[in-house]
Order: sequence, then C-alpha cells, then structure tokens
Amino acid sequence: MNLELFATDEAERDLFAFEIMAHGQGYRHIAGIDEAGRGPLAGPVVAAAVILPCRADIPGLDDSKKLTARKREALIEEITLKALAIGVGVVDHALIDRINILQATLRAMRSAVASLALPPDYLLIDGISTIPINIPQRTIKKGDSLSASIAAASIVAKVTRDRMMDDYERQYPGYGFAGHKGYGSAAHLAAIERLGPCEIHRKSFHGVKEQLNRDSLAVQQQGSLG
Repeated sequence: MNLELFATDEAERDLFAFEIMAHGQGYRHIAGIDEAGRGPLAGPVVAAAVILPCRADIPGLDDSKKLTARKREALIEEITLKALAIGVGVVDHALIDRINILQATLRAMRSAVASLALPPDYLLIDGISTIPINIPQRTIKKGDSLSASIAAASIVAKVTRDRMMDDYERQYPGYGFAGHKGYGSAAHLAAIERLGPCEIHRKSFHGVKEQLNRDSLAVQQQGSLG
C-alpha cells in the first residue's frame, strides 16, 4: 500500500486513495455513498451513489458541508458530466417516523445503489453503518472528506435535498424551509410553535413531537371544559 495516498496533511491527501486501493483488489465500478438530511425536523433523507472514473478531474471536490451553496451547484454540474453513473434514493418523513432515521437512511442508500445505471462491484460508504445489500463494501468515518466518490455523493445528496426543501417552501409557506432546510434553527422552532407542525414534519423528532403533545393536551382540555 502506498502510504502517501493516506497522508495526514489534508493538502497532500489523495482523495482517490480508497478508490485506488479497491482497484488494486480487482474491483472496477466503485460507488461512493453518502446522505443528506439525517438531522432535520422536516423533509426526507436523501442518499446518493456516485461512480467516478479513477482520477476524474473535478477541481474543488470536497465534503459538501465545507462548500458554499454556489460551489455545490457548480460542482454537481461537473459531477453529472464526468460521473460514470449517479443514483439517488429518497425516504420521506412518514417512513422515517415509522422505521427510525438510521433504518430510513440505510434504505435510502440501498435505493440509491439500486438506481445506478452501471451496477457497482464495490461500495465506499460514509460513516460506520453498512448497507443491507449483497455487494462488497467498506465504511469510512468522515469519508466525505477522504474519498472522491463519497465527496461527490455528498454533494449530489445535499443539492438534491436542498432543491426539494426549496419546493416545500412554496408548498408550506411560513416555516422558512428554503433557509434552514428543515433543520432545528431557532426560527424554525418558533415557526413550529406558532403554526404547528405541517405535513412534512418528522413527528417522532424532538422539537416536533413536543408541540404535537401540547396541541393534543390543549384539545383534551377544551373537550373537558365543553
């Protein structure tokens, strides 16, 4: 193994190190997997799977969280042009409430892999949880900063979800979804308290279920007074 590929200095790190290692083991179609939207109080969790040509030239490719919205929009165009395949999986708020966010995330990831036009023979997954699918795979903590394929997937997932939340802003005005994207900002929590949860809120999440409980109690109290 070439240890220079895994340099600790971020400026010297080779983002294709994990892909190169997998190629060395005989794999050819290596997909990076990441998600966006595990933490928000509203909206779906979105996963993406991206297969890049080895050494694809995509300047500025990095973890989506380190990039501005404008940079992510520019990069997703480059990724779309240069990727061998891109797959996206979406699990909505209702299913998140039914099966929990971890299981929903894994289901979205499996769906993203299944939607790839080019079947992968190896997966690089951001985080510590493997996907329930019969494909060799490796999990990588902070993989969106360490693997080009995972970084590309993180950008695709983030941009896809952000665009969905922008659409929800028009469907459910007053909550500010275009700004906070469903995360639990002070403005979002204030809107939930003022307007009550809307259809796309995750009713099992703290910040939402408390309001539902208060609303239910208020209805019960009014009924007892009546």
